[in-house]
Amino acid sequence: KQKFSFETRKLGDLGSFKIKGRSVLCLKPSTYMNLSGKSVKYWMEKEKIPLENILVITDDLNLPFGTLRLKTKGSDGGHNGLKDIQNSLQTVNYNRLRIGVGSEFNKGRQVDYVLGKWNDEEKQALPERLERAAELIASFVLAGVKITMNEYNNT
Repeated sequence: KQKFSFETRKLGDLGSFKIKGRSVLCLKPSTYMNLSGKSVKYWMEKEKIPLENILVITDDLNLPFGTLRLKTKGSDGGHNGLKDIQNSLQTVNYNRLRIGVGSEFNKGRQVDYVLGKWNDEEKQALPERLERAAELIASFVLAGVKITMNEYNNT
């Protein structure tokens, strides 16, 4: 929605844009997903980003497809990327946006499911869910986590 591109840098791809004068730095770690914490910590320190301004966006098998949940703390929920971020930052107190992908997979087929193709129903619903996620992220940047949680966690 913001029309920016990523540039390959140390430990990840970075992109940036502004929302109403506020700078937003986006990071796609290039480490393995299970080692995302190294990249997050490096760029937080390099750019002097306070922990409260971090928003980790992740898929979540424990939420139905398209569900958006903004949290300020919590467990890794079995997500190895979150587990590594938690270990690297030495805290569970960081903002995360969990995006539900559902759990419609056979036992032991989790990787195939997460990396697989969207079904027709998901393809149809995805644009609206991505628009809603973009609105949530903009609200996080402009209004803060508490207001954004109140506004978006019930939708």
